[in-house]
Amino acid sequence: MFLDELSPVWRELSQQPIAFLGGFVSGLLRLNLSEDPVRSWLDQQSGATSYTSTAGSNNGNSSGPKSISID
Repeated sequence: MFLDELSPVWRELSQQPIAFLGGFVSGLLRLNLSEDPVRSWLDQQSGATSYTSTAGSNNGNSSGPKSISID
């Protein structure tokens, strides 16, 4: 019943309690993992970049924004 649906949650909580609770708290606080304070802390902890930057990509378009006219 209801306990069967919660068994994956309890299994994850028992296997990795600190990671589970960290994710749970960040979800409650609605922290964005790509914003600077959290991103820099995650980079220090993992030693690698844990996000993808889209600032330099232009999806194959070499020119800037296009203007359109609507009749």
